Amino acid sequence: MKKIKKLTLDKEEKRILASIEAGKFSSVPLIKKEILRHSEIANVTLAKTKTVNVRISERDLMKLKARASREGLSYQTFITSVLHKVIA
Repeated sequence: MKKIKKLTLDKEEKRILASIEAGKFSSVPLIKKEILRHSEIANVTLAKTKTVNVRISERDLMKLKARASREGLSYQTFITSVLHKVIA
């Protein structure tokens, strides 16, 4: 049987864990819009994919990367998501 490595927590992680175990944190319900967004991201991520090469200006790529960062996504996932929205 494979051994499971025990994690070592630092002071901050131990403090957070103690707070959670003491019931000081609770789940925050997701709003419907957020659930749909995460669902779409999951669908895009899990779909079978084909590689496509596209030439775009460096300026447009920088804008895409910045927007993706604000959305909390990699720029490749963001581009795929945008394309999916356009064709859906």
